[in-house]
Amino acid sequence: MAAISGGKTYHHGDLRNALICAAVDLATEGGPERVVLREAARRVGVSPTAAYRHFDGRGELLRTVRTHARCVLADAMERAAGREPGADDPALAAERRLAALCRGYVGFAVDQPGLYRAAFCVLRPDGTAGAMPERQVPEPEIRAFTLLRDAIEGLARVGTPRPAVRPAAGAAAWSAVHGLSLLLLDGPLRRLPAQRRNAVVETTLAMVVSGTRAL
Repeated sequence: MAAISGGKTYHHGDLRNALICAAVDLATEGGPERVVLREAARRVGVSPTAAYRHFDGRGELLRTVRTHARCVLADAMERAAGREPGADDPALAAERRLAALCRGYVGFAVDQPGLYRAAFCVLRPDGTAGAMPERQVPEPEIRAFTLLRDAIEGLARVGTPRPAVRPAAGAAAWSAVHGLSLLLLDGPLRRLPAQRRNAVVETTLAMVVSGTRAL
């Protein structure tokens, strides 16, 4: 999705996609709270009335941005895994892939905090981000979780034969990296210098991998 820089005026083509691009820019700059349909319309250079022909309101636009943010998070994880060197030992290769996916997850959160927060914002019925649960049909499974779960199952299939991995293992790994990401963004760990932050990240990833091996 190509971003539209501020100040450019929309002339023709796909207005819906242009509004989404502007909204993604807003989320990147300031998280889900910054995503407002009127501001997206202003950035594109159209009237709010024109924007409302493509989106019912802020809630629909924010939901679209959230879907985009979840996709780019998973893409970042896969890129991190793709950069990991291979290994002749299948078990070591599986461990490296799991750690790299987790590293990509946390790295995305640190590098793109606005989009990361947008990826997991909860929408109120009025379309604003908040703590109230959504009233809508269940969403498709989040690909970031699927990648972690599949990596854990792949690790369980190699090495010494053992019982199948516990069904909750994927959620446990996700909880570890998601919790760490939030601590680095909004919690006490946000003040850590880069070297100590990296040490905490790598230690957490080692715990995820070793914990998976022990299941």
